[in-house]
Amino acid sequence: MFRDRNEAGRKLAGELAKLKLVDPVVLALPRGGVPVAVEIANALKAPLDLIIVRKVGAPGNPELAVAAIVDGNPPDVVLNREIVEAYNLDDSELRMLVDRERPELERRRITYLGGREPVPMTDKIVILVDDGAATGATMKVAIRAIKRRSPREIIVALPVAPADTLAELAGEAHTVICLSKPARFFALGYHYHDFPQISEEEVISLLNSHATDKPASANQPKRLS
Repeated sequence: MFRDRNEAGRKLAGELAKLKLVDPVVLALPRGGVPVAVEIANALKAPLDLIIVRKVGAPGNPELAVAAIVDGNPPDVVLNREIVEAYNLDDSELRMLVDRERPELERRRITYLGGREPVPMTDKIVILVDDGAATGATMKVAIRAIKRRSPREIIVALPVAPADTLAELAGEAHTVICLSKPARFFALGYHYHDFPQISEEEVISLLNSHATDKPASANQPKRLS
């Protein structure tokens, strides 16, 4: 059990440091992944950015995802083809559902990051961070969107997740690092002593407090995939 997200981030940073990564980029899934990712980015002296995922609900059943939008320029749309086919949605219907969610995705990006340019991912080692994963659904969508941006390697970093979820993520990413793999996985909060909800204001404050320094090892050979 972790004391809080900050402790989880420091412990993950220790494991990631063993990989001797050169010039990595850290991406957080907001909101809960941000305190974890800040600790990692600070320890590795790496750039920090967010990857914001917005679910696109099925008609009449908004909790069932037919797709997800991932922020970017342009945003990526990742379809849940099984659900799309089950609802027999055509392209125009899908476009309408996706367009309905775009404003909220853009609002979050502007709220969290203002006019900051996204951190480039091309040919980079990308460390994707959250405060845990139950099903891994959001993490998988994020990985698939990141792959379209031509990274050299994707590393998933999680404090806690069940073994079956980790097995699925291992099929999507190059490397998965997880500190705790409990046989009985309860709600995420059960694995932390202190697990408050993170507000948008806290996300902004954490991002603003993150100072990126150029890694001292920038001239070393890059780690091979």
